[in-house]
Amino acid sequence: MTTTTGLDWDTLHLMLSSLDDFLAQQLPESRRLELDRDDVCPEETVRGMCGDDLGVHLVFVPEEYGGLGGGAFDSYRICERMARIDIGVATSVFATFLGSDPILVGATPEQRKEWLGRIAEQGILFAYGATEPEAGSDLGALTTTATPVQSGGRLTGYRLTGRKQWISNGTVADVCTILALAPGGPSWFIVERGTPGFTTAAPEDKHGIRLSNTAALFLDDVLVPAENLVGRVEGRGLVQAQQVFGYTRVMVAAFGLGGGWEALDRAIAYSASRTQGGAPLAEKQGYTHKLIVPHAVRLEAARAFVEETAARLDAGEGTDGALNTAGAIAKYLATEAGNAAAEAAIQAHGGYGYTRPYLVEKIKRDVRITTIYEGTSEILEMTIARDRWQQHLKSAGRYHRDDARDLAALPATSGGPIAALALDCLAAVLDACRTGRLTRNQHVLLRLGELIAWAECAGVLARRAATAAAGTLPEKADRRFPSATLAAISRVFAREAALKVADEGLRLVLGAQPAPTGTDPAAALPLDRVRTAQTGLLADLDHIADALYDRIAPREAAS
Repeated sequence: MTTTTGLDWDTLHLMLSSLDDFLAQQLPESRRLELDRDDVCPEETVRGMCGDDLGVHLVFVPEEYGGLGGGAFDSYRICERMARIDIGVATSVFATFLGSDPILVGATPEQRKEWLGRIAEQGILFAYGATEPEAGSDLGALTTTATPVQSGGRLTGYRLTGRKQWISNGTVADVCTILALAPGGPSWFIVERGTPGFTTAAPEDKHGIRLSNTAALFLDDVLVPAENLVGRVEGRGLVQAQQVFGYTRVMVAAFGLGGGWEALDRAIAYSASRTQGGAPLAEKQGYTHKLIVPHAVRLEAARAFVEETAARLDAGEGTDGALNTAGAIAKYLATEAGNAAAEAAIQAHGGYGYTRPYLVEKIKRDVRITTIYEGTSEILEMTIARDRWQQHLKSAGRYHRDDARDLAALPATSGGPIAALALDCLAAVLDACRTGRLTRNQHVLLRLGELIAWAECAGVLARRAATAAAGTLPEKADRRFPSATLAAISRVFAREAALKVADEGLRLVLGAQPAPTGTDPAAALPLDRVRTAQTGLLADLDHIADALYDRIAPREAAS
């Protein structure tokens, strides 16, 4: 896994350090709690981040338009770091680059030069106007219209009418990209703030990310010039949106990682100093092996998938939307893991976790949105299942079995052979679903999406562990854990994935049958091997706990 584009490590490291320093000064904990209580977006801070004070916006803009030309890997690292401070502020910054994505992938050279250049030079804020009150995640069901306006037999503009809902930066953005239905099909339009007929509702009173600005947009016969049609050709809006899902979902996955790890690290620090029954909570297996270690494992498993997908995007694999499913898996796993880790962090703090001053309560409210925006977890399950189901059918069942064969050849310490077991079980479950035509049940299809994500992630994590052991991780990869600990994390996750796919997959297959069929689906599953693979689990959990609490000697950590 290598990255071929983006910033060099020194530049990325400088940006991450500068980001930490800037936000520590601008948004100390007391200020974040105050803004959260008052439901206020710190617009000046967001503009400062996207201006001369910091210049984080330059990472997201190509060099030819005045930016630094950061790649997906750089963006993931920066998004995670922002989210560790505040997911609401991270959302406000990211909204500009989500809003400018239709321009990046679909605009004419002149449009890119103008609008991306203005982001780089002026730090203007964008919003992404796609979602509608009734359409939700279904962009094809939009009702906002774009009616052509002609003068002297020549197209001069469009009149936009409709409503957009849940728009990040809704009342603070200088420019919005609006998806509307033109005669030629769904199309993106660039609409500047202050255009007559373009108004916003008051900011939403939200459960979390209260430091971000979210509002509905109203378009009442808004006249935009013809040159503000992105690409100057109608009907390409949905294709342009699909082209960036792989990228944008990786960035939201990074929010899940950032929020989850921030909450978990606070729980780790709390448990190291909190004494119960004569010893710190950190020394109690019943505490660490339930509330800390499993969540660290799932977060790092998701990170492996995020980093692989980001590297593939930087290598040019996702220019046609080919990595949309990979992006869906990355976001699904990372945001679900982040949300669960934040929930566990509240429990880990006991009663203190339920109070605002300890911040984990706020983090939990903030990270919750990551499982909803940019594709709900359920939409992602459907995306994953549909794509991989087709791959299974087209390959006559070889799609996951071929990957399993390669993983089985990895060193046992990497978790590769156990991950291979998870993929073999998955292939057997998919075969049973094909034979019984079980994917006609939507519930079965969505649950398959979850099992596919877990099994494929186990494989990616095992490859990462093997790469770390060989000392060949990419230069910009996260290196929080030494190779021996990463290998233990991989083995723990692979065991859970294999057991999950085998047990829950079998339950799905049996549960979808109205009556006994006389055949035993369990016969195709290596259940004995899955159970035997659980050997050594407790020792690995102990190792990971020791690593999280710095109880491993340097030589042992590097072994």
